[in-house]
Amino acid sequence: MFIHSMLFEIQPEEVIQYRQDSKMWASHARKAKGFVAYRTMQRFDFKNQYASVYEWQTKSDHDRFMNKYHDRLVTKSKSKVKVLGCFNLKAIDRVRK
Repeated sequence: MFIHSMLFEIQPEEVIQYRQDSKMWASHARKAKGFVAYRTMQRFDFKNQYASVYEWQTKSDHDRFMNKYHDRLVTKSKSKVKVLGCFNLKAIDRVRK
């Protein structure tokens, strides 16, 4: 499992547009090979911070999607965001109920 997460600072007046942009990105991702899930997260106890979190079966699935769609989706996105960080994570253990 490969997880790609982008952490953003987003002003309150931009949150609705950010969520619409996120759904646009996710709708493209869900059609891509290896896509598992997407979540929009609000950072707890941090003002104006949100994360877009994508789960992929492999890093190569993620890379294929980004190479094909990233630049096009950035130009279509309308919200004003400040990127605070990018996190690429590899799952090691997983425990589910």
